[in-house]
Amino acid sequence: MDEVFFISLCLALGLCSGFLGGLLGIGGGIVIVPALILLYDASGRYSPETATVVAVATSLACIVFTSAAAAYTQYRAGKVRWDLARRLVIFLIAGSSLAGLVAPYLPASLFRVFIGVFLGFVAIVMLSSWQPHPHRRFPGWLGAGGIGLGGGFAAGMAGIAGGNVIVPTLVYFNTPIHNATATASALGVPIAFSAALVYALAPLTSAPSGGWGYLDLAALPGVIAGVLVAAPLGVKLALRVPARTLKQAFGVLLVFVSARMLWSAF
Repeated sequence: MDEVFFISLCLALGLCSGFLGGLLGIGGGIVIVPALILLYDASGRYSPETATVVAVATSLACIVFTSAAAAYTQYRAGKVRWDLARRLVIFLIAGSSLAGLVAPYLPASLFRVFIGVFLGFVAIVMLSSWQPHPHRRFPGWLGAGGIGLGGGFAAGMAGIAGGNVIVPTLVYFNTPIHNATATASALGVPIAFSAALVYALAPLTSAPSGGWGYLDLAALPGVIAGVLVAAPLGVKLALRVPARTLKQAFGVLLVFVSARMLWSAF
């Protein structure tokens, strides 16, 4: 694939993922990861064994900027629950860093199945008519530690910066959806940065060219530029969309992405 064409596709991907990341508080990774895997598979830029890891690592590096742009807009709108963010952040960083150490050694098909099944489960939760018990409250430090470690690990494995874990978890504990998406955006910055750094510094099991560790430096500028333009627009729209509509849009998108990932695994 021509390099200029590849970079142009990455710019378009950045615009799409940035808008969706700002709208849904998910960092855009559920778009970036499968889209990059598709590009790598079609172009032969990386081997199938390496493509998934590179896509996840590159997605996380891009999400640092996606989440930062979205979080700034959410901060100005006063939607971030900083009390919950402080309780989760250290554990999320630890879990996502661990994922960066484990993921390069997994078989590619198993890696893709993990991502697909995980996203499918979250889609079911968000599309269901389930309502949390009205008296359920977010747990203390011990419970937050378990949630953070598990959520951070899943985020680092899937390249999604935690929004897909944080949003439904906070909703489960009766956090309003707009506050949940805002808090997920804020937490996405440290989660994505720590995991991306581990992927960049990890010993290579194969040798991607033109990158830093498992980060694809050719893809980063286009995706990041698109993200910075589109993420604030997504946040502004999110503040005007009814909560139920936002949850349903989140779930429908995840169904398609989950199916695509499972298809690519087989």
